[in-house]
Amino acid sequence: MIEYILAVVLFAIGLYGVIVKRNLIKIIIGLMIMEYAVNLFLALIGYRSGGAPPIVEVGKNQIFVDPLPQALVLTAIVIGLGTTALLVSFAVRIFEKYDTFDVRKIRKLRG
Repeated sequence: MIEYILAVVLFAIGLYGVIVKRNLIKIIIGLMIMEYAVNLFLALIGYRSGGAPPIVEVGKNQIFVDPLPQALVLTAIVIGLGTTALLVSFAVRIFEKYDTFDVRKIRKLRG
């Protein structure tokens, strides 16, 4: 149970970074922390204490680890990597245009 609470705390830390920070790079890092927290939570859902790998033959009364959340997490990691690369490229282009990562200054420079 403590693992689930720690995943929620990690998500809250990332959410804090997204909401409070004004630097684009820190906002991206906060989004990455939130993504890792969700991946961790999904992996924890599929874990069973003392469970066998789902590759071996499973007996009728044997506990095994659920492979579906693991597959979802692998897919989410790939999608998150692409999203992070896109966000970083946007941040670089914004820095090239406005010479700042500060969101407040970028909002003032509209035009």
